[in-house]
Amino acid sequence: MPIRKTITKGRVPVKIYTDDVDPQAINQLLNVAQLPFVHGHVAAMPDVHVGIGATIGAVIPTKGAIIPAAVGVDIGCGMNAVRLSLKASQLPDNLRPTRAAIEAAVPVGFAMHADKPGVPASAVRALDSGLDRIVGKHPGILKMQKHVERIWAQQLGTLGGGNHFIELCLDENQDVWVMLHSGSRGIGNIIGRYFIDLARKDMGKHLINLPDRDLAYLQEGAEHFDDYVEAVRWAQDYAMTNRREMMRLILAALARQLPPFTLTQEAINCHHNYVTVEHHFGENLFITRKGAIRAGVGDLGIIPGSMGARSYIVRGKGEPESFCSCAHGAGRRMSRGQAKKKFDPRDLIAQTAGVECRKDVGVIDEIPGAYKPIDEVMANQTDLVEVVHTLKQVVCVKG
Repeated sequence: MPIRKTITKGRVPVKIYTDDVDPQAINQLLNVAQLPFVHGHVAAMPDVHVGIGATIGAVIPTKGAIIPAAVGVDIGCGMNAVRLSLKASQLPDNLRPTRAAIEAAVPVGFAMHADKPGVPASAVRALDSGLDRIVGKHPGILKMQKHVERIWAQQLGTLGGGNHFIELCLDENQDVWVMLHSGSRGIGNIIGRYFIDLARKDMGKHLINLPDRDLAYLQEGAEHFDDYVEAVRWAQDYAMTNRREMMRLILAALARQLPPFTLTQEAINCHHNYVTVEHHFGENLFITRKGAIRAGVGDLGIIPGSMGARSYIVRGKGEPESFCSCAHGAGRRMSRGQAKKKFDPRDLIAQTAGVECRKDVGVIDEIPGAYKPIDEVMANQTDLVEVVHTLKQVVCVKG
């Protein structure tokens, strides 16, 4: 569907692709729309919800400045999915050993590969020199996490926590897919927090003129701007490599559990928390997608639902008003704390029926009922993407 509402109270308009947006999220969108370097308008995707400083589900076009907190601390967080040459009928009746094999291959939560990286040395070397250069100019990054050089390498090929997941899914043709969601792990968080703090310090007394201190920004030409661009690109590369290496570990584990298979399609390895330079409305702009994916003409993307709900492989339509973007998922309807108060394990068991996954109190905050209905999100973005495949998970590994 087209834009559902346009709000013109800011310096630039806010164009929103849903009616389901709470007042606090609207206030955050208007705060961003007041900033002097935001160009044209702000776009809010159908999964828009409250974030830190900037809303999640926002696409923010800027000229001459970037807001580190809008990019966020899970820099480069995103999705990867591959289709296997297996059919649903070839999967075992009991999928618990399959889930256990994935969990054994890929550390989750705070866990990491013990003692040494669990990925090829070439993957570490490809990132090593870039981080050395960044830390050489900003040794304060090291002070935020002891032995960061060792830890980032051991976390390469690990899932993390929160809403990160690995799933085995079936599409409308009963083909088997592997899908995962993760980002730049601890090192991305450190880089994000470091430059958010640096932006606040750089602004100094000007911080009081911002509608929200989390909207502190770095201006092009300023002392630390280029360093941030370099660091955020490194973290985005790390996140992409992390997903690729996790997928390699998962496929190796599945090869020991399932009948022989080959890969028949890689949907995409895409970011949904990132900043990049793109050309829109005749201008080269910094496009910050905070919980949104690129949906240019022909771009393939992945839009996951919550655990227990459908997910979608989509193809972008290149809608100019959304800055060639679409939603990145279902979008939270309630906070993690609210979800824990409202639901219990019995609700989780009911809402994840038919899915081999954890069903304990430790993942209550990820219950489907805490999210917007994914079908509603998809109905609100028919102008932005077309559905290529519809996936339903049968195994879900949560961080």
